[in-house]
Amino acid sequence: MREPASSDDLLAWYDRHARQMPWRVPPQDRAKGIAPDPYRIWLSEVMLQQTTVAAVKDYFVKFTSLWPTVVDLAAAEDADVMAAWAGLGYYARARNLLKCARVVTTELGGIFPTTREGLQALPGIGPYTSAAISSIAYDLPEAVLDGNVERVMARLYAIETPLPTAKPELMALSQALTPPKRAGDYAQAVMDLGATICTPKNPACGICPWRDPCEARASGIATELPRKLAKKAKPVRRGIAYVLRNPAGDWLLETRPEKGLLGGMLGWPGSEWNDAPVPTPPADTDWERVEVEVRHTFTHFHLILDVMTANADSDPNVGKFVPHAKFRPTDLPTVMRKVFDAAKHRFEQN
Repeated sequence: MREPASSDDLLAWYDRHARQMPWRVPPQDRAKGIAPDPYRIWLSEVMLQQTTVAAVKDYFVKFTSLWPTVVDLAAAEDADVMAAWAGLGYYARARNLLKCARVVTTELGGIFPTTREGLQALPGIGPYTSAAISSIAYDLPEAVLDGNVERVMARLYAIETPLPTAKPELMALSQALTPPKRAGDYAQAVMDLGATICTPKNPACGICPWRDPCEARASGIATELPRKLAKKAKPVRRGIAYVLRNPAGDWLLETRPEKGLLGGMLGWPGSEWNDAPVPTPPADTDWERVEVEVRHTFTHFHLILDVMTANADSDPNVGKFVPHAKFRPTDLPTVMRKVFDAAKHRFEQN
């Protein structure tokens, strides 16, 4: 009979193989009493929601260079934060980031709550993020269940119930393994294990610290788990984006409504995104259609945009012109940057 999985075995592995992260305090430093900064843990966890570590690292460094503390972030201009976030996606996170920073600064004296309940009362912090901050920042024995941990637990215990149905069972198993001491290191260890050893394809079972107690490995079904319910095909929506310049070379941009996709971000004026978009040009002028369509995938749908370009010979009815010297395509969300890339050659030819 196999010995049950032990958090001690995983922690011993983590002490040797912990990944280096710009927001992480290495286990050797934590052992010396160096505590993580809750601000940096919170910021990293918000950025990591539905986003890979590789994509987040540079953004995290940029944010903490511009705004080293939560008080600094709370004092930042909304437009500056949204511009710094551009390209990271899921822009409601950036809006909630500011809201949360301002609540922590104005109502809590710049200090994050030290309980999961207190954290979860803040804007943009849900059950997962509150558990992650509680565990990693404060060493509280809260189970952290992300995609990596789900995969590890499903294989360790050979749970064949498909996701997302299996989530409660996987959470209970994860909580049962979470130790009362070094909970923060343990949470990061499980995530590291899933990211580097217990990977979705071709898991390196031979060097896994939990290879002996792993029931899926013993049954030869590790690569089949976790099972997942079939996803519905994403619908396709269409839209029109308008790229307009005036004689001075300035670019017409608008700030998108606070609510909805890309809320609060700069973008090109355009139509609604639906099955049959109605043309809504921002100015009465001669528009030319760019030959290449812009394609972008959001969480719930695929988007195809027709791109229209023109030089202004009348006043626009929406947005405002941004001087060319101040215009930075990197301030735009990814789909709007794609529109610019498709349109810019048209102006270069003129």
